[in-house]
Amino acid sequence: MTDLLQPKAIGQDHARRDGPSKVSGTAPYANEAPVDNPAYCHLIQADVARGRVTATDAAEAEATPGVLAVLTPRNVERLASTEDKELAVLQTDEVAFRGQIVGLVIAETPEVARQAAGLVSFTYAEQPHDVTLSADRDDLYKPDTVNPSFATDTSTGDVDAAMQAADVTVTQTYSTAMYHNNPMEPHATTALWNDGDLVLWDSTQGVHSVRSTVAKVLGLAKEQVRVICPYVGGGFGSKGMPHAHVIAAAMGARALPGRAVKLALTRQQMFSLVGYRTPTIQRVRLAAAKDGRLSAIALDVVEQTSRIKEFAEQTAVAARMMYAAAHRATSHRLAALDVPVPSWMRAPGECPGMFGPEVAMDELAERLGIDPVELRIRNEPERDPESGNPFSSRNLVTCLRDGAERFGWADRDPRPGARRDGGWLVGTGVASSVYPASRMPKSDATVRFEDGRYVAEIGAADLGTGTWTTLALIAADALGVPADEVDVRIGDTEQPFASVAGGSSGTSTWGTAIVEAARAFRDKFGQDPQDGDEAQGQVPEYRASERYALYAFGAQFAEVRVHADTGEIRVPRLAGVFAAGRVVNPRTARSQLIGGMTMGMSMALHENSVLDPATGHVVNHDFAEYHIATCADAANIEAYWVDEHDPHVNPMGSKGIGEIGIVGTAAAIANAAYHATGVRVRDLPVTLDKLLPGLD
Repeated sequence: MTDLLQPKAIGQDHARRDGPSKVSGTAPYANEAPVDNPAYCHLIQADVARGRVTATDAAEAEATPGVLAVLTPRNVERLASTEDKELAVLQTDEVAFRGQIVGLVIAETPEVARQAAGLVSFTYAEQPHDVTLSADRDDLYKPDTVNPSFATDTSTGDVDAAMQAADVTVTQTYSTAMYHNNPMEPHATTALWNDGDLVLWDSTQGVHSVRSTVAKVLGLAKEQVRVICPYVGGGFGSKGMPHAHVIAAAMGARALPGRAVKLALTRQQMFSLVGYRTPTIQRVRLAAAKDGRLSAIALDVVEQTSRIKEFAEQTAVAARMMYAAAHRATSHRLAALDVPVPSWMRAPGECPGMFGPEVAMDELAERLGIDPVELRIRNEPERDPESGNPFSSRNLVTCLRDGAERFGWADRDPRPGARRDGGWLVGTGVASSVYPASRMPKSDATVRFEDGRYVAEIGAADLGTGTWTTLALIAADALGVPADEVDVRIGDTEQPFASVAGGSSGTSTWGTAIVEAARAFRDKFGQDPQDGDEAQGQVPEYRASERYALYAFGAQFAEVRVHADTGEIRVPRLAGVFAAGRVVNPRTARSQLIGGMTMGMSMALHENSVLDPATGHVVNHDFAEYHIATCADAANIEAYWVDEHDPHVNPMGSKGIGEIGIVGTAAAIANAAYHATGVRVRDLPVTLDKLLPGLD
């Protein structure tokens, strides 16, 4: 059991400490690194999906005034490690996917670099490519594990027998699209070499993970690499690990001794080089008695990976523990295709993996004639169905009931298509959400007294989630001082080691390290420290996950309106209620939850990376054609949370909230669209062309 902090600053509403510098334009981002006389790098990408570069002509580019260097596989340095094929930049003539880096130009200005990049010509020996995902491929394979290290398949009981014996069953296939993270700040890196050492200003979710990866690839000691990133303009997982452009920037800078090189990806380049969420095909089977009690749950997932580097999203994992059922089975199968490497995107696994099962639960509720909220409540497990451990806290039922009351669910007519408002068909839907309450095993922090103020240092990241503020509140309560007496320093490898900002684990992990450092500081120096006093702390051994199932839960409710004549879709109301432990800062928490639900709405109605099978290219690779939710779509989104006391997760009693908001939202909207129209859409996004054929 964790010794919880007694909150004074924690739980109070605090403005973002980084807000004024961001809105005033003084917060420096990676492409604004304070370096003298930088050069600029522009990447050249392959325009074939598979093949080999047989000839390169860079003469015209090299003759362009202002061009400093043109690097291709013919003249580039050899990297120390090419184990990670995604990061083996320009080490081979082979082209593994369209958009792969095949060269780069460095020039005095970004405009000249981009112009000259278009003047370099490549000749290719093209090979047949395969970019088509389907569930009936004969080359699907079983990965050893799924992200990060979950069992690929699980089975308990006999699902087939339970399906045969059940009163009511659902067997359906659902699909989610390919999604690209698209943070507001494009990926960018500034690189500068100095006497064999490398400084990187990189837009990243983890400066220490960038340092260790880059050091290995370039053959450096970790101490030779410094990574700086005080501010990040969003990441959604795509900045959780370094991608090829980081290595390209370092290689470009090493080709110009003593000169810093800046590399900022264009929006179009991000669709090939910085990851995406794999599309999924999900076969869901549910079996239940007449009273709605589930006897079987099965989820079999097919998804894609790149031929050069495996990433297996853990799409079926949430189905293993969400509801009580004696018979359960999950599986993952991959198709290795000639595509870019997929990677983390907000709530990997849970986000796509809850869509199919939560829509299937809606279909089951309709067949049984049971209210969808009530069906979920009836299948609440007493313990974690997967591990058998008790939940450290599980308040999904509270979220469902509280959300239903806030949303006016009791007034709902269960009949699909029964409610009209003028020319609009109106429906409501619900879905549950879950996300692990994780804490990483390693992070360190330092607390010192400096110039009359307390300073907490840790090499953490703030993606816009509020870390600058929440860590100060945690340090203040751990020290027993007002929050306005505490400063925070983050985003630099010269600060103590911090885990990556991912898996909704940042505050739990970094906050724990700061609490340990603050307690060591108080034990050592008492209430009257002197300038220069400091103490260190690190995340202690964490055994709670061996004894408890640690999760945050939530329930999303959506109202959808569909125009009966045009099929136009609107979501005038969206609400979520969450059980996520103690909320550290209500202001930033609400922002995260609303942001997650907005992103889930975007997934439900708009987002779809369209891959042309003929070229292997995502053709809608910009914000003009890759549609996302805007303010006009997000008319009324509300986020609430229940008071949850969980002494097992960390000293703050908090759980991560950065990802759970997205998890159930798409399913809630799809369920509401069915309730409005009677047309069931099982393949995201829910668009008018899928609804119109079924409308009267």
